[in-house]
Amino acid sequence: MTDGTHANLDRLLQSGGIRLGEAQHDRLAWLVNRYGAPTLDGVSEGRRNGVIILREPPSGAAAELFYRSLNPGCAVVIPRGENPGFDFLKSKLSELGTVGPCGADGPHEMWWGSIGWSKFLSAADSSTVRPRIVSCYPRDGDATAAFALQHSLERFDLACHTEPIDTQLSDRILCFEKAEFMMRMWTKYREPLLFVEAGAVVREAPLLPSFLGCDLALHKWNRWEMSARTLYFGRTKAAEMMLRTWQQLAASYPAIWEGYLLDQAWSLTSSQVPLDTVWLPRSYHALKGDLGASRATILHDQQTTTLELGPDPGFASMVRAARRAGRTGARDAFMVMTSKAGTGNGIAVILRNVSASDAGAVAATVEALTGAYAADCGGYSRLELSLCAWQDDVGAAREAAAQARYRVLEIAPGQRIANDFFAAHASDDAVMPARRLFP
Repeated sequence: MTDGTHANLDRLLQSGGIRLGEAQHDRLAWLVNRYGAPTLDGVSEGRRNGVIILREPPSGAAAELFYRSLNPGCAVVIPRGENPGFDFLKSKLSELGTVGPCGADGPHEMWWGSIGWSKFLSAADSSTVRPRIVSCYPRDGDATAAFALQHSLERFDLACHTEPIDTQLSDRILCFEKAEFMMRMWTKYREPLLFVEAGAVVREAPLLPSFLGCDLALHKWNRWEMSARTLYFGRTKAAEMMLRTWQQLAASYPAIWEGYLLDQAWSLTSSQVPLDTVWLPRSYHALKGDLGASRATILHDQQTTTLELGPDPGFASMVRAARRAGRTGARDAFMVMTSKAGTGNGIAVILRNVSASDAGAVAATVEALTGAYAADCGGYSRLELSLCAWQDDVGAAREAAAQARYRVLEIAPGQRIANDFFAAHASDDAVMPARRLFP
């Protein structure tokens, strides 16, 4: 991007009152380089190219008209993608990526998508960054599947490492075993890592994640269930944090299914660092028998089962809508901020009625709250912010915060947040014991 184009993008963002963190700004600039000049909002007369940045969620007929105005030469960026008001429009588009919030400097979740992957699938062959393909299989199991993967990679100029590992079960690898293997590969090699399940066949060079330059890339089957069959980690600090979080969760809960743990690791990491995630297309997670199997980049040989996510219906209802929209849900902390306060006390703030409020009011409240914490944390070493669309979400968020023994505050969109917001509540906490002693 030239200096002039960069300045034009900054002016457009400033005119729209849009604040982005560094990682989000880099992704947006990358998109502008490839799609063309950005514009704000609106439904165009006819079809168009470029990057469309949406500040408010269109609803009903407006969303349909907007969708019909798009073509493969344009991308849609939602810089406040944490708002569930955008979910309907997102469901009509191909979800390409998400960049997590960047603290007070970029306190929102940026979502980006298009009407398909065609713009990038063909261009990915030009990627100069080459991943190392890694895979593993049970030492006491059948190595035939691993040999099939290795054989399919022979015609591509890609480094590959496949090895047998010790496992508790002879017929499959548990999540903590896979995560430990990936951590060893991260330490051993310097390239980005692309894990491919043994038994899969690689039909085209899998260069899309490295071409996009993301921290993490994975596929969500059914648009919400995260799969560890094809899993990419870029050589970044955010990617390493995601990998270590996944490994720690898997080690702590070895009986839990890998899809569940991967989902929770993504949620935790995204809330703390601006994780640049790419949601891989089905061609990177195709199954034998799929209608599009003949055009697959990576073709897996086994159907996905509940062993990968788990049959817990409560977990499904808890995250399904949010994950389909590429965002964290109300029961997960949307954003975590830390301070240098040494008290160790945490505070959880619940922003309620998000779905029933104007998107601009929700965004302004998030910005005011994070700005106030950055200016004066009030002695709280950790802030966890949850966005709740409905009252039952508020109850779940309160319960989670209470289990962590956090101070819990509940606010509404549009509520005034003073610069001393946290200091004032810390003073209330200090006065309460004295009031109990001296009524």
